[in-house]
Amino acid sequence: MKKLHTLEEVSSMIEQGRLLSLAGDEQIMSRLPKGQWVAGSTPYFMDEQQGKFEQDAIYVDDFSDFAVDHKIIAYTPETIASITKDRFDNGFTFLVIPAFSEVHSDYALRAGDFENIYDSPVLGWVSGIDLDSEDKPTVYNGITGESSSAFAIALHVRIPDGKMAQLEILNIHSQDPTSPVIEFEEDSFSAQECLIDGKRLNFAQYITENTIDIKSPITCSYGGAVINVCVKEVDTESGRVDFYAPVFKGRQYKFATPMANYADEFTRQLPEKNENIAFSCNCILNFLYGELKGKKAGFPGPITFGEIGYRLLNQTMTYLEIVDID
Repeated sequence: MKKLHTLEEVSSMIEQGRLLSLAGDEQIMSRLPKGQWVAGSTPYFMDEQQGKFEQDAIYVDDFSDFAVDHKIIAYTPETIASITKDRFDNGFTFLVIPAFSEVHSDYALRAGDFENIYDSPVLGWVSGIDLDSEDKPTVYNGITGESSSAFAIALHVRIPDGKMAQLEILNIHSQDPTSPVIEFEEDSFSAQECLIDGKRLNFAQYITENTIDIKSPITCSYGGAVINVCVKEVDTESGRVDFYAPVFKGRQYKFATPMANYADEFTRQLPEKNENIAFSCNCILNFLYGELKGKKAGFPGPITFGEIGYRLLNQTMTYLEIVDID
């Protein structure tokens, strides 16, 4: 089931009442019937064989076989903090957010402070577009048939007693031990001045003068887990650096170690696939920087404009396993 399907095949699954997570290009997603599904827009995928660009098919993850209850709820910037209060005691929350929206930035900046955010898996992805188009990133509420570039859509799933939802994050990037320590003075998606090894410098100028490859993210350790923040643009004229995810005041960042071969690194670090995997997604920056089109790298799933592993992530692969409780 975890593969690309035709519009007719997906429509049939919806009409059968299957509980689905879908991903596809806007021009095909808008033609689906109402039903028990949520979705986001992207034309980039990793299937069983290779990374690909596809506008005439839809990627399907079917949650029906392990979901004993569910609810689909749309969230705005004003209501997104209540997402943890709406979930089931035993299960997970699957969230899709449109890229570059207010709810996207709001979630990215605030999710770490949501009540009990880490008590149960919150995962999902940020919807995107064909990079050569002027489309808008979109999410879809299958129950109502609504689509939006402004609200987020969540599928809360309850799973059987004796089962557990387990969220995993695969980050093939590591902190460069030779990197200086970088500290920012506010929580933001952009920065001008920052502290580099304690010295106040313009970050754009520092990156340019040191010919730093921005394909490698800056990284921060959260309790031993390395979290990436990817550089979107370095504007030397304004002296500003823009990011795809926010940096936070009080955190220490380092540049990641440059990587020779993305696809090989994914192969080396990828855990053995098993039948417990319910969902996976991978970052568009991995797809682009690693030149993964036509290559096998990571588990099958949508290629996304950001990953959600409790908080907003960049340049990672996330996946969900439904496992038996010992």
